[in-house]
Amino acid sequence: MIYYWLHFIYIFIGAKLFWKPVDITSDLTRTRRVNLLDCESLRYMANSKYFYYMDLIRYEVVFRSKMYDETVKKGMFGVLASQKIIYKKPLKLWSKFKITLVLDGWDDKWVYHRQIFEQNNQVCAIGFTKAGFWKHKKAQSMIEILRKCGISSSPKAPSTEVLDLFDKDYDLLKAPNG
Repeated sequence: MIYYWLHFIYIFIGAKLFWKPVDITSDLTRTRRVNLLDCESLRYMANSKYFYYMDLIRYEVVFRSKMYDETVKKGMFGVLASQKIIYKKPLKLWSKFKITLVLDGWDDKWVYHRQIFEQNNQVCAIGFTKAGFWKHKKAQSMIEILRKCGISSSPKAPSTEVLDLFDKDYDLLKAPNG
């Protein structure tokens, strides 16, 4: 957990002092290396670390855009409603990989992202997230947040395939074992 917070602070400081601002709607790609603390059995990146890198790149966009000023500085905090990942090929210790954050769309409450892990021009995994911002135990209007960040277009409907991934989430919570 300490490693997570150190990396988080590094991204915050880099975003505020050294890196150029980014457009929320543009794809963001970062190159990373699988290090010893990312691995289980000292061979392959642990499945939990994929979510770790997905978290960091999402927050990098928040910190490097106007979204930080319109959300975190105003007492809102980011929440994940759901996240899914599909693994195809493992990432080996010490190997480099790219993670690309792609904005799939948004509605009034949520923003949807694809996060693609690539190595040697091959897709190794794809993560999907449904995220939003909360304040006073209530989801905030994503359309209003994005408008204040300079996005003047109407909501960009997420792709059907992404919406289908998250369609039954709340039904699972209602299940007897949920």
